[in-house]
Amino acid sequence: MGKGGTLSESLIKKIVLSYSYVAIWIFLSFTVIVYNKYILDKKMYNWPFPISLTMIHMSFCSTLAFLIIKVFKFVEPVSMSRETYLRSVVPIGALYSLSLWLSNSAYIYLSVSFIQMLKALMPVAVYSIGVLLKKEGFKSDTMVNMLSISFGVAIAAYGEARFDVFGVILQLGAVAFEATRLVLIQILLTSKGITLNPITSLYYVAPCCLGFLFIPWIYVEFPVLRDTSSFHLDYAVFGTNSFCAFALNLAVFLLVGKTSALTMNVAGVVKDWLLIAFSWSVIKDTVTPINLFGYGIAFLGVAYYNHAKLQALKAKEAVKKVQQADEESGRLLEEREREGDGEGKKNESDN
Repeated sequence: MGKGGTLSESLIKKIVLSYSYVAIWIFLSFTVIVYNKYILDKKMYNWPFPISLTMIHMSFCSTLAFLIIKVFKFVEPVSMSRETYLRSVVPIGALYSLSLWLSNSAYIYLSVSFIQMLKALMPVAVYSIGVLLKKEGFKSDTMVNMLSISFGVAIAAYGEARFDVFGVILQLGAVAFEATRLVLIQILLTSKGITLNPITSLYYVAPCCLGFLFIPWIYVEFPVLRDTSSFHLDYAVFGTNSFCAFALNLAVFLLVGKTSALTMNVAGVVKDWLLIAFSWSVIKDTVTPINLFGYGIAFLGVAYYNHAKLQALKAKEAVKKVQQADEESGRLLEEREREGDGEGKKNESDN
């Protein structure tokens, strides 16, 4: 086979691998969400202890992350001082624990499909908090897009058959805490040159989350677990559930590392539609036409937001390439000038 054939095989292999990473991430993300719903919902497995479930996940993930980094040394740890950990990682861990606690609690009160619709507000929350903390610049066209997403979610909420005010407050709180966490990662870590992949994130953040969750667990869930003898865990159920949660973090590591964060955002939209379809067809949650119409508006807003981010990224890369080309041209010009000066001096000495 010729060179062209080899190149096309290489390209096909790359495309197949990229789609494989996307499919694995969608499958695991889908599985974790449905599995958590199954465990927490009172009509299914009936173990409504979201803090306990989150603590089990954090214990399992932090243990495996420790083994991967410290024992097997598959992933290099990040160099971090104690002061940086306390000032940067601890606040992020606190926000992450609150986000996980509230989002898992919402599964007790809301359908899977409606939760995915509410999650469409994430870009709105991230942008708004970014503007408040002066990490993002205010742009009127972006704000109009954010309002269109919010309007779509409001219509979806209006058409929700199982609307529960407390459940909605929990999910909106989870979105707000998660959005704040994402912005603080940029402010407290990325700006300092510290980059954490999903494995090193678990290594540093999961034990911190465990510590924060222990405080409400003692007062909220421990007394109920003690009185109802719900401490007897089904190791098959909770073990596989925790493994799926950890595998999801590995999938994020592969997906972002081999493609991009934007690819994960786009894949997330596909996953949300699949979850809505699954929630309606298998779990038998009610999905109304108003739900779909509202989420359709929000979906278009999120799609436009991702498109705008992609265009901004391309423009940034183009500027970077031009700057690199200018620097290279300047360097070559300087070298030629030096060579010309050297030859001129040589000719003078010969004369």
